[in-house]
Amino acid sequence: MAITREGRICSFCGEPGGPGTDLRLIGGLGAQVCERCVDDFHGILHDEATYAEARGSFPWERMDDAELLATLPQILASAEQNTAFAHEWVDLLRSRNISWAEIGRALGVSRQAAWERFSRRSPDKGATA
Repeated sequence: MAITREGRICSFCGEPGGPGTDLRLIGGLGAQVCERCVDDFHGILHDEATYAEARGSFPWERMDDAELLATLPQILASAEQNTAFAHEWVDLLRSRNISWAEIGRALGVSRQAAWERFSRRSPDKGATA
């Protein structure tokens, strides 16, 4: 099973990227970041005044209601991307014959709870091992 960046978005700005787009994404564990955001963060981290300003308040404290509402779909898209990635990760584990019991232990839940959460998208629908 190959996990790809196809159809992914930048977890920070929400722009679509990956193969077939001009926006290159890097990252892992569900979160993806585009080059523009990396450059922006690099600029913040390496400029003392900008860094101090960024540390002073959270972005949502400076947003008006319309900006907050406009950002909500991006937050949900990023959350959905991470949920899909978790399913892909479990599919990868199952393709390597990792048992539902082992997956459940890693998640701190029972084998059944892991299976109920992740088997619906998994190609193997059995609750074996």
